[in-house]
Amino acid sequence: MRSIRAAAVGAVTLSLALTATSCGGGSSAGGGSNDAPKTLTYWASNQGADVAVDKQVLQPELDKFERRTHIKVKLEVVPWPDLLNRILTATTSGQGPDVLNIGNSWSASLQASGALLPWDAGNFDKIGGRSRFVPSALASTGVQGKDPAAVPLYALAYALYYNKKVFADAGIARPPATWDELVADGKKIRARGISPLGAEGSNVSENVHHVFVFAKQRGADFFTADGKPDFTGPEVVDAVRSYVDLMAEDHVIPTGDAEYAQNQSVSDFAKGHQAMLLWQSASANLASQGMKDSQYGVAPVPVRSGTPGPGTQVDSMAAGINIAVFRNTHNLDGATRFVKFMTSDEEQKILNKAYSSIPAVTSAQNDPAFGGPADTVLKNTLATSAAALPQVPAESQFETTVGTAVKDLFADAAAGRAVTTDSVRAALHKAQQQMPAA
Repeated sequence: MRSIRAAAVGAVTLSLALTATSCGGGSSAGGGSNDAPKTLTYWASNQGADVAVDKQVLQPELDKFERRTHIKVKLEVVPWPDLLNRILTATTSGQGPDVLNIGNSWSASLQASGALLPWDAGNFDKIGGRSRFVPSALASTGVQGKDPAAVPLYALAYALYYNKKVFADAGIARPPATWDELVADGKKIRARGISPLGAEGSNVSENVHHVFVFAKQRGADFFTADGKPDFTGPEVVDAVRSYVDLMAEDHVIPTGDAEYAQNQSVSDFAKGHQAMLLWQSASANLASQGMKDSQYGVAPVPVRSGTPGPGTQVDSMAAGINIAVFRNTHNLDGATRFVKFMTSDEEQKILNKAYSSIPAVTSAQNDPAFGGPADTVLKNTLATSAAALPQVPAESQFETTVGTAVKDLFADAAAGRAVTTDSVRAALHKAQQQMPAA
């Protein structure tokens, strides 16, 4: 099953005392095309239905790079549950790749470790300039005001996927645009014996993504302007309770989904067992499970009122995958050339089409291959109504603590225990106490 995640693993605590020891397995040979072949090591995140699919997608492109540059790229596709831990181990052991993919929300945390190459103006010039990249994707590359720790590679956004037949049978003419409409439509669908909306209640990252958006819709965030955790304000508490209440009070999300953590809600939707799905760029995942494009529609994620747009009308996190270089690679020239290759218009079109993601490069986004209905929704979301997750050094702990708090609240809802404003505030207070000192 496809497992794209902008921040799929928050369970590993990031120590900001990490030291950037010598990493990278590439040869130190010269950079000219007439030199003897060199080698780069590349850790790719698992973007396809499984690791084998990623190898089928990536290897022809790596072979192309080798033919053009005489630089061989040794590929390892690392599953999401292992990736962050592998990266942290590499920063301390000195045994790591030259180039790697990271979930974009990890950028600030890994930037604080000092292990990754900063992308200053000079480095950006080597790959065609900073202005080539979509602004919303650049916003998730590190702490604002500092040189980015990585370069955008695949852009992703959440959308509402809905089963056309189920909607028609329930007499619903269009997908819900607001949360009130989502609840009302969900009740109509449930009355017909079908699960309205799926969720991954035990997946801490999915939980964080949704409650972050809910908080932004209320004009709030989980951190103050100076980066301190602020999880217990009334808007944040209301945002978290509203999400959990989709199960606890509105009965739109089935109680069994409190145990989901391995994309089971995607399978339920693909099999017709549920009517709606909130997911990141799901088309390739659904196709891999036999669901045809004609069977579902794609719409923006609902907002509190009106339509998605700037400000509090945010309806998605700015999701995506970044590509980074270890600072101490022995083949900096080769690694930089590889990043340039992977972010070229040509490769952006090939790779993002294969993964049903959106190019992080503006010129590649304009290709007709990304002009279909689903891609149009995702592109508009990224351009107008997506917000970057907090770019703070403790972002990975934020995902773990808050995501776990929401997981526990879903468990309460599934067990019939009351979910109240006080219980939500208490869960978030506990999460805030677990955050490291600034």
